Amino acid sequence: MDSWRKNLDLLIKSRTPLIWIRTKEEERLYKILNQSCTRLNIKRFVSWDCINGFKGLLNEKGKFSNNPLGALNWIKEQTSELPTILLVKDFHKFYDDPSISRTIKELSFSLRETSNNLIICSHIFPSSEELDDLMTIINLPLPDLRELTTLIKRIAFNTDSDLSEQDLNELAIASSGLSETKLKQVTAKALTQRGKISKEDIKDIIEEKKQVIARSEVLEFFESNSTQSEIGGLKVLKTWLEQRYKAFSKEARDYGLPIPKGVLLVGPQGTGKSLTAKSISKSWSMPLLRLDVGRLFSSLVGSSEARTRETISRAEAMSPCILWIDEIDKGFGGDARSDGGTSQRVLASLLTWMAEKESAVFVIATANAIDKLPAELLRKGRFDEIFFLDLPNSEERLSILDLHLRKRRPSYNFPLSTIIDRTDGYSGAELEQAVIEGMHFSFDEKRELMEKDLIKAVSELVPLSRTAKEQIEFLKQWTSTGRARSAS
Repeated sequence: MDSWRKNLDLLIKSRTPLIWIRTKEEERLYKILNQSCTRLNIKRFVSWDCINGFKGLLNEKGKFSNNPLGALNWIKEQTSELPTILLVKDFHKFYDDPSISRTIKELSFSLRETSNNLIICSHIFPSSEELDDLMTIINLPLPDLRELTTLIKRIAFNTDSDLSEQDLNELAIASSGLSETKLKQVTAKALTQRGKISKEDIKDIIEEKKQVIARSEVLEFFESNSTQSEIGGLKVLKTWLEQRYKAFSKEARDYGLPIPKGVLLVGPQGTGKSLTAKSISKSWSMPLLRLDVGRLFSSLVGSSEARTRETISRAEAMSPCILWIDEIDKGFGGDARSDGGTSQRVLASLLTWMAEKESAVFVIATANAIDKLPAELLRKGRFDEIFFLDLPNSEERLSILDLHLRKRRPSYNFPLSTIIDRTDGYSGAELEQAVIEGMHFSFDEKRELMEKDLIKAVSELVPLSRTAKEQIEFLKQWTSTGRARSAS
């Protein structure tokens, strides 16, 4: 946020005549511009809207309340004797009027000769490309950690809420991704319920975040109750993930370690790729955002790229978080020529962000068919590592079966050696299904689950290793060339 403020100050100092700032936080932008005026020693800061007219001018307060053209002509007539910033709100509603458009064009040249600036505030970007080259268009980012901490501290002080430094930090981190207005609403709710703000408000903040993400067409806030202890096998992957989690700490930054980028998990269906993504969220206590790649694509020209930028912005605002791209091979594995190159442009935007991002967004992508993925996605620097999740070996099958049996029939007491021998080539999901199928047999006969039920279940189940043998062999061969690490 500091760099954004410096950039805004630079734009104003360098006499950038027209600045379009995209934001819904008008009150916050007003405060930020007021601070810029103080830093830059600009004596006159005026705002205008179509209901209240001018604000900030004693002699002209309320003037031009229904006349946007009058407001533009007013700034046009101001000299350099008193440097002025005019903030106009909701101007996208008047932008297409020919007289407004013409006046803005003239202002783009005439204001360069003065020390005055016109700043347009809107929740959308300008719809016309006619004036794009004449103005600077920027986004107001959501509040950063320092702003959130300051706001929460001020609310706590004003309401006599006794917050420890740790609770304050946890509340601020949990609030990342919320606007100032949304955070004020959450704290107002807490004050109404409990009379103070405290660490207990984190659950309300998480709920508010869910509502923000729910309004997105592309991202889904995924609540997971799975932990890594519920995954059988994959010891190498689990150890690697534990190391990467430690790398998010302040100690890791001081040590010189960069923030982890992410991991790509490839392997046959049912080997635990999606379950791993869900378990990381629970183990790391980070929100899990599921990206639906299919929803990124729109029939409108340029809309897919805009959605991608919006998705990246939302994910970064929610950081620290985990961005889960499930079955990425299905989203970017097609022929780019069939969609006019849209998928290539969307992929390029994602790859550039993944390679250059400095935010605490850990990307976990899963893929079943590695041969369909573009080569640039597999290049080092996009992900920290690529792991191959193979079908479980005998030791892992024992661990997986025992896990699912203890979860559903904690008192089972029969040996598993015979079943282990008969399940070579079965995935973790298929082993879980075998347990469920065996329970159907025992439940039907109104008795406890027995070894024979599982033997019967596995004998009737046809594993993927038989129906998709060629695909699995190709994955193993691809991994054997050193392009991916084994997760086990």
